Amino acid sequence: MASASRFSEEEFQKACAELQHLQVSGWELPVVTSVVKVYQRPLKKLTGLHEYKVSGIVRSPPDLLADVYMDLEYRKQWDQYVQELREIKVDGEEAVYWQMKYPFPMSNRDCVYVRQRRELNFEGRKVHVILAQSISVPWFSEKSGMIRVKQYKQSLAIQSYDSWRSEVFMYYFNNPGGQIPFWILNNFTKSEIPGFLRDLENACLKYHRAEERDL
Repeated sequence: MASASRFSEEEFQKACAELQHLQVSGWELPVVTSVVKVYQRPLKKLTGLHEYKVSGIVRSPPDLLADVYMDLEYRKQWDQYVQELREIKVDGEEAVYWQMKYPFPMSNRDCVYVRQRRELNFEGRKVHVILAQSISVPWFSEKSGMIRVKQYKQSLAIQSYDSWRSEVFMYYFNNPGGQIPFWILNNFTKSEIPGFLRDLENACLKYHRAEERDL
């Protein structure tokens, strides 16, 4: 797991605050389902690309949801867009190497990122927070046929909604590089986010922790 220097206390607190009081002034609401809302806005520094905020309800207790999200081996079973996913060492700390399948005719992508999970007490609520961010690793060269994702950032904050469901906030930004028209990329991303949460929810319902799978 990433060292504390990768993520600031402010970043963890901000994720908690958004979970309690979602800040979406100036954000467009392009996708609404019965259990999730996806907000988007253009990223100022990268004209044409959008960043996303997501709020929703997932049928899983918070600790189980966080465990499933962090379990790389299990994600390879339920996430249809994973081609390869494993931990690597970067300067003595744990990082993640991730290969992503993209729909034809787009090339597949890969990324190296660090992540950190914490449990916090925020306004009297227990909140699980997971932060992830891409890093540059010059010695870990790009593989043939892959395009390296150099800008990826995700925040996930989870708290109890009731006895068997979780309330979730997620921030997501990904610049896949290459020559994908922005409108295609944005339409693909915003439509896939609810599906990702649905797949994550189903994965939670079927999950057995690593120690249980080894029995």
